[in-house]
Amino acid sequence: MGNLKIGVVGFGTFGQFLAKRMIKQGHTLRATSRSDYSQLSLQLGIQFFSDVTALLQADNDVILICTSILSFSQVMESMPLARLNRSTTLFVDVLSVKEHPRHLLLSVLAEESDILCTHPMFGPVSGKDGWKDLTFMYDKVRIRDEAICSSFLHIFETEGCKMLHMSCEEHDKFAAKSQFITHTIGRTLAEMDIKSTPIDTKGFQTLVQLKDTTIRDSFDLYSGLFLHNRFARQELENLEHALHKVKEMLVERTTEEQGIEKAER
Repeated sequence: MGNLKIGVVGFGTFGQFLAKRMIKQGHTLRATSRSDYSQLSLQLGIQFFSDVTALLQADNDVILICTSILSFSQVMESMPLARLNRSTTLFVDVLSVKEHPRHLLLSVLAEESDILCTHPMFGPVSGKDGWKDLTFMYDKVRIRDEAICSSFLHIFETEGCKMLHMSCEEHDKFAAKSQFITHTIGRTLAEMDIKSTPIDTKGFQTLVQLKDTTIRDSFDLYSGLFLHNRFARQELENLEHALHKVKEMLVERTTEEQGIEKAER
C-alpha cells in the first residue's frame, strides 16, 4: 500500500507526537482540532482544517481519533460521518481504554468503515527517543481492506514497536490491574504530598518518581481510566480491601507484642 493519507481528529500533545513520526515516514497528514493548530501544522507540513467536515471530505485512507477518553463520545457522535469522501475509510482510536471506543465506533460508523482499536503503551515522554521495544496493542475489530490496515500497523512495526494483538476486553482487564492501579497509587501519594527526604531509599525515590510522573497526566485521563473501564471499580475495591487487610495485620501484631510485654513483666 505504501504511504497513507491520514486525517487526525484531535491534534493535542498526543496527536502531534504520533503525527511527527508518521510525517517522517513519508505519510500525508491532515489534522483538525478544537484549538487552532494551523501555525504548528504549517511548520510540520500538515494541512490543518478548522472544520471536521472539511477533513472528512478530504481523501483520507485513515481517520485517526486522538481525542481524550472523556470527549470521545461527543466527538464521534457529532461528527458528520455522512460527509465522508470515501466509504472504505479505516477508523483508528488510540485511547487508554478499549471496550468503550470499540462499542461506540461499531454503533456510529457505517458497515463499510473499517475499525482498528489500538493503544500505544507509550507517549511523548517514554517515546521521546524512539519507539523501539515499546508495546503497541491493537484489535482488528472490523477490517475488510487488509492492505490499508497492514500499512497503518507497519508504521509502528517499522519503528521497532513490540506488536501485541489482543481483544479490547482483555486489554481493559489487564489495564485495570496495571495502568489504573499505577495512576491510583500515584494520585494517592500526591494527596499525601510525599517529597524527597535526606534519607531516601531507592524504593522511596521510585515512589516519588511515580507520583511526579502520574500527576503530569490530567485528572481527566485518570477519571477516564475509571469511568470507561468496567473492570476498574473492582480493582479500586481490591486496593481498599488490601490496605485494610495490611492495617489489620499490623494491629494484630501490635496486640500480640503488647500481650508478650505484659506477660514478661
